[in-house]
Formats: sequence, C-alpha cells, structure tokens
Amino acid sequence: MKLTWHTTGLELAEPLRISRSVMARRDAVWLSVEHGGLRGWGEAVSSDHLGLPTARITHHLSAVRPALERLPDPETAWDDPAAAGLPELPAGVLAAVEAALLDLTGKRAGRPAHQMLGTPEAPTAATARTIGITAPVPAAVQAARLAMGGFTTIKIKAGSPDPAEDLARVEAVRTGAPGASLLLDPNGAWTEAQAHALLPRFAALGVTAVEQPIAPGRPDALARVAKDSPVPVIADEDAVTYDDAVALAGRVHGVNVKLAKCGGVRAALRIHEALIGSGTDLMLGCLTASSLGIAPAVHLVDRARWVDLDGHLLLADDPWAGIGGTDGTVRPSGRAGLGVRRAGAAGAR
Repeated sequence: MKLTWHTTGLELAEPLRISRSVMARRDAVWLSVEHGGLRGWGEAVSSDHLGLPTARITHHLSAVRPALERLPDPETAWDDPAAAGLPELPAGVLAAVEAALLDLTGKRAGRPAHQMLGTPEAPTAATARTIGITAPVPAAVQAARLAMGGFTTIKIKAGSPDPAEDLARVEAVRTGAPGASLLLDPNGAWTEAQAHALLPRFAALGVTAVEQPIAPGRPDALARVAKDSPVPVIADEDAVTYDDAVALAGRVHGVNVKLAKCGGVRAALRIHEALIGSGTDLMLGCLTASSLGIAPAVHLVDRARWVDLDGHLLLADDPWAGIGGTDGTVRPSGRAGLGVRRAGAAGAR
C-alpha cells in the first residue's frame, strides 16, 4: 500500500461568525491510500479549536506511513488498526486515515460504506443548515432562502455579548422560515445562570434544542441546565471522546458526535451503542469541510436523532461531490466506498 497526501485551501462562501471566532477559510489535507490500482480518500481539516494545525496533521501522517505501508492490504489495516499505528494518531487524523481505508476496502468489495458499517439500505436524513451570528434582517433573508430550497431544520449561532441580539436573530429566522425546526448553538458562551434564564425565552420563539449552552469543563453544571431546560440540551464541546459521552449519558438529552473530535466512524458507532437506552440521543455534527470530509458521517445518519452535516454547504466551491445536501437532505451516492468523487469528474478510482 502507498499513503500520500497534499494540502489545499477551503474558502467559505461568506465568513462564519460564532461566539468565539470568525472563520473565512481553513486548510484541508487530502490523503489517499493506494493498493491494487484503486485509491481510498480521506480528509483532515485544520482546526485551532481542536489543536490540529496543518503542520501537526502532516507530521502525524508522516509518522504513521511506514507502519501502514508495511501491511499487505487495506483490509488488514481496517481490521487491525493497532498494526497500522492508528490508535496513536490525533482524533482528526485518525478519522481521515480510517475514512480512506473504509473508502478503499469498500471499493475493493464493490460495496458502499454504509453496508460495510452494518446498514444494508442507503440512509438519508434532513440536515440542519447553519446561520452564523449576524443581524436580524440578513438572518431572516437567509432563513427564507433556505426554507424555499428544502431545508426543514435551521441551526442558529448565538452568544452575542448582548443576548437581546440573539433573541432578535432567532425571532427573525422564525419569521423567515416559520415552518422550520430551529436549533440554537451558543458554543458555550453563556453562564449557567444565563442559560437557565434564557432558554425559556428561546423556547417561546420556537427553538427545539440547544447545543452546549455553557462553557465546557463543568459537566455537572451542564447536567443541571439540561434538567431544568424546556428544550433538549445537547453536549458538544463537553463531549469530545467516548469517555466524555459515556459520562454524560442519561444526564443530557444528546451528544454531538463529530468524527474529527471522536476519532472516526468506529468511535462514533461505539458512542452510539453506549447511549442506547440511556435517554441520551446522538447528534451527528461536523467541521467545515468538503464533501469528502463529511461523507463518512453521512453513512451513519440512520443512527442519529439530529443531523448537522452542512460543512460542505458553507464552502464557496466544494471540490468533491456525492453526498447531496443542497436540497436539505444528505444521502450517499450509492457508489462503492464513501461514494464521493472530485466535482466535475466522471469518476474516481
């Protein structure tokens, strides 16, 4: 086998403002595992929040390459991650290498990834679409456009210094898309007292769930907020690893699993299994990434109560295709492996 990679830039269609930062672009490292004339692809995106700059991604790919390339075939690497040195990788890099192996083994077997992961029929799901921290009028216009395009769930970023601005934005989105289900995401910007005071007001405006209302690091406080909240509370920044998710099971209404923070599809499946019967449901989220980076999670959407896989839809130009989403629904293409291809290309090996 041969592992190669190169780095490219992903530009957003417009800057995305959240409570802690504004993002207009990020790096993506595209890696491929080649064997027998076929290639499997994966993507790792840089993330300051997750401590994963581009240089760290490529450093770890260089470190794992010898062990991976010594193995006879991708099936061996997929079945025995330890033999390939994969457990030593940061979660975002592990998820990307795992995705490439899943893509390649699926192509060699002639089966789409969801079948390799235990779902016979191709799963589909309505995905949320994110509106960043912006003024009410443009938020309403964007919401109306999304609703006309088929989106039934809209996620609204919150965490403005003045909560009245967030309330006005949510009210504007409700006006622009009166039939949409609304998710709220302050990215941990509120205090516990603010969360208790504000959540009933947002619920009255039609918000149906909230992600990480308070700063991470105080799971007991998050559990208290969830207990008193009129809408489901979903842990995100407090639910990074499998152990984090298990510790929160039964204490919050949901955990947001992002493959780049938990370590890939198999880690996500372990979390899903651990949550069954606990009263805590799964949300599938993502970083801003291309269709290549989002694709592995799309093959898992049948396990999730909430789906927020719109990272590729935020880009000015998605260089990959094959998971849909522009009409509000994500779906695998039906092709073997991850089912993605370079945009505009007839196919990919």
